[in-house]
Amino acid sequence: MTIQAPIRRAIPSDAAISHWIAPDGWALRRFDWPASLARPRGAILFQGGRGDVFEKYLETFGHWHAAGWSITAFDWRGQGGSGRLAPDPHVGHAIDFAPWIADLAAVWSSWDVDGPRVAMGHSMGGHLVLRAMIEGAIDPAAAILIAPMLGLKAPVGPAIAERLARFMRDRGDPARPAWKGHERPGARIDRQKLLTSDTSRYDDEQWWYEQAPDIKLGPPSWSWLAEAFASTREQRADPRLASLVTPILMLVADEDGLVDSCAAVQLAERLPAAELLRFGPESAHEILREADPVRDRALAAIDAFLTAHAR
Repeated sequence: MTIQAPIRRAIPSDAAISHWIAPDGWALRRFDWPASLARPRGAILFQGGRGDVFEKYLETFGHWHAAGWSITAFDWRGQGGSGRLAPDPHVGHAIDFAPWIADLAAVWSSWDVDGPRVAMGHSMGGHLVLRAMIEGAIDPAAAILIAPMLGLKAPVGPAIAERLARFMRDRGDPARPAWKGHERPGARIDRQKLLTSDTSRYDDEQWWYEQAPDIKLGPPSWSWLAEAFASTREQRADPRLASLVTPILMLVADEDGLVDSCAAVQLAERLPAAELLRFGPESAHEILREADPVRDRALAAIDAFLTAHAR
């Protein structure tokens, strides 16, 4: 079901935006949309990717909320409305991914909701959700990983790219941007085509940034890039993947221009309770913000998975 742009560009009247304080005192911008049913189906914690804000997913939240789910999301520390980790507010920085796992664990442990709890993550959010599960930081009834960042696209290969990122991190300010104003360096297609073929949904993101310019983020730092290569490499080699029995649905765009879809497919084969749904050239990176044929197929698969595994 497609929700028209005016609804995609408004916070639901029965939803709340707040600042949730992490154990170390950091304020995370948080979205909560309680189910309207007397007996909700359960609750979904949805986490976006690097640079994302939860407003981008209001349309999809509306789909699940209409089906009886409560929805919670928060902007990752260092992006959106959750402050910044670099002196330059345009740069997405991290010296370690561990604080994001700690934030996710803290929100999860304090999340008092009815019914089964489901964890969902897009891109970097998918990587962090899976990492949190492997490390025992969260224990969802089921998990859904959408275009998960389980490897990064690198024209020179991940091993060389990681060494280069570490070299650049250590040879100057590690918080300086790794490139200028794009989702990846050297891209020959525009940002919209890397993310989605649906211009209307892409324009929704820009509309939100016009309303609140401070929530917009730019390129990653060299430190973030080095940590991303390291964290995904370690995750792919983690022996605990083979004992992770939580039901997982993984949605992958084979021609994703930002994350390594082959790495995701290979990792899915090692998960004992994983289901894999693949999209071809019809889908770019943001599967849930793609044109209706892609998005509807993805939502139908997610709905069926939730019916089977989150009851």
